[in-house]
Amino acid sequence: MAKSSGLNTRRTVARVTAAALTAALVATGASSAFAADASGSRSASKALDAKPSGAAKSGIRAGLGNTQINPLFGVDSAGELWENDPNFEGGLDSRYDTGGSGWQYTSFMTQVDQDSDGFSDGIWDVTSGKLSYTEWNTSTNTVIGSGWNIYNRVFSAGNLGGAGADDLLARDGSGVLWLYLGYGNGKLTQRYKVGSGWNAYDEITGKGDLTGDGKDDIVARDSSGVLWLYKGTGDYKAPFASRVKIGGGWNTYNKLISVGDIDIDGITDLVARDKTGALYLYKGTGNAAAPYASRVKIGNGGWNTYRILF
Repeated sequence: MAKSSGLNTRRTVARVTAAALTAALVATGASSAFAADASGSRSASKALDAKPSGAAKSGIRAGLGNTQINPLFGVDSAGELWENDPNFEGGLDSRYDTGGSGWQYTSFMTQVDQDSDGFSDGIWDVTSGKLSYTEWNTSTNTVIGSGWNIYNRVFSAGNLGGAGADDLLARDGSGVLWLYLGYGNGKLTQRYKVGSGWNAYDEITGKGDLTGDGKDDIVARDSSGVLWLYKGTGDYKAPFASRVKIGGGWNTYNKLISVGDIDIDGITDLVARDKTGALYLYKGTGNAAAPYASRVKIGNGGWNTYRILF
């Protein structure tokens, strides 16, 4: 069955002023120009109902590096969509009911930045084998294509092909990873083969630059709990360099997800949910040799409520 409704949110994200962002940056020892008003509402009522203004529109992204600032969304077993915004102190605000429902038949959801301003503009979802795109502030789902039930993992890791819009990764049942380049309007190019053997991983995620080189990266966890870094190359024909081991013990978590920069330092971060439903933040360091700082607990429990996090 198809989803019964789009993202009919009534949520309005608290307005974040340039002064607040500057204060967050000063606290991390960083400096950059930020939009004067990064505000609005996520999901179909748009998580930023006012696009970044001024310098951000001139090409300065939301983060210091090549990293988006997005909420963390969750879909519960009833198909309700919930939103948790960064609190600009290294954690997440309390969840909001976006008003979006009917997502109980959806397999995958992922945020996408179409105009490279550092904030997502909508989502791609796979529901009943169909890939659709929904722009924030709308309730219309545009079907992009069918036959997507051949994939067991679908997500956007950001801009991997070197153009302006985010792209989409999909892994098929035989372990082949495919890259679809985004046109910036929800539509996609033909698929390009990234490589085989990706069924060795039970978690693959990424949303931005993890190593400080300006290219978007991904991480992948194998069945033994080892986490690997794949540095982005910016070349859609070969989007990732050879993998580099980050470390073991990551099988303590049942979900790994990156939505971008949560602690507002310009480097993409990683969120991990353990088997008790607690949530942890691994802050990105920008150092490829040690890409994450020690974990910080940002959720005491209850996060197992969500069957999808994105």
